[in-house]
Amino acid sequence: MAQRVDPTFMKSLEKFGVKDWKDCFHCGNCTASCPLTEEDYQFPRMVIRQAQMGLKDKLKSNLDLWMCYFCGDCTKTCPREANPCEIMRSIRRFQISAYDWTGLSKKFFTSTTWELSFIIGIGVIVLALFALFLPPSPELWTNPALFLNEQGGVMINNMVESISGPQFVKIIEYGDWTMAVVVGGLLISNILNMFYLTLLKDKSLHIPFTAYFTEFWKLIFHFSTQDKLRKCDDKSYWVGHVLLMTGYTIMFVIIVGLLPKFQIEEIVPWYNWQRLLGYYATIGILVFLIPVVIGRFKKKKCKLKHSHPTDWHFIIMLGLTAISGILVHIFRITGMPIATYISYVLHLAILVPMIMIEVPFSKWSHLAYRPFAIYFAALKKAGVEKEKVEPTPAFA
Repeated sequence: MAQRVDPTFMKSLEKFGVKDWKDCFHCGNCTASCPLTEEDYQFPRMVIRQAQMGLKDKLKSNLDLWMCYFCGDCTKTCPREANPCEIMRSIRRFQISAYDWTGLSKKFFTSTTWELSFIIGIGVIVLALFALFLPPSPELWTNPALFLNEQGGVMINNMVESISGPQFVKIIEYGDWTMAVVVGGLLISNILNMFYLTLLKDKSLHIPFTAYFTEFWKLIFHFSTQDKLRKCDDKSYWVGHVLLMTGYTIMFVIIVGLLPKFQIEEIVPWYNWQRLLGYYATIGILVFLIPVVIGRFKKKKCKLKHSHPTDWHFIIMLGLTAISGILVHIFRITGMPIATYISYVLHLAILVPMIMIEVPFSKWSHLAYRPFAIYFAALKKAGVEKEKVEPTPAFA
């Protein structure tokens, strides 16, 4: 099948982070040394070769890149110091932008101004909504003791003027649901586009209907365990990745699905399941985030030597989300109503744009694309094996 060649493609990839792509001369050392390479997935070599040849459409349909966890093992053994790990990261940004039908991913990955404008803009909208519709009660400033419960903790749902208790929680919950529907709809539509580009567009591929069900467990398994990452040399990276993924998933479920059970007036003991889940989510995020920040400053590990602006945007937003959430908790249990309200509003002004930008359009989306890619790869393999068993008949 003929493939369209774009001679300017590698040049355009520089906007996604690729710098030294000419240094790679395809010795195959990276593929040979990668613990995740399999017979069907010859990365990073094949992916980089397709990019250098300008096979943009071929690269869009290539699932090999998502089998890579960017652990940096390949970069350690590269005789040309071409840094195949960072090249693969850059191509991943391109693929994410290719899946996104809105075009926003490409804008965010290639323009710092675009991403920061959206982050700041959404944050300002959140602040404005609070100022207009959920302003603090005047008594919060004149008599803050009114907002303390019998335990001395802040009654967080009664701080807003003319709205208290369940009404306040419901308004925030409806906002959470709206955000989840928008973000989920965008991400799901992008995954469907990924499905089209990687499988449906190939008319020669005939996937057995039963494979959609028999292979689905791989999606759940690899999303939950990040199992392939365990094969890489740095085992601590796998542990940190699992903690981050599970911690963030728990935080998202708490915010979107279980908010009325968590945002209550009572200060429950530290060993209560609500607080334990919150602590795990926070610790899971920080255990991964702190070493990553230190590593990006020290630049000793291959996978952390080079940072794209979106890497720092994600780190800063996730870190500020965790810190502001911790402050809300501390101010609340120590009985500081004014500080609780201010930190609560700022927390949402950070959290909402992070979810709106990072989940469907930027760095966080790979947590969805990778397990789906593993699932799609299994479907593709099932289609290829079916073709071997039942070859398409030739017609004169």
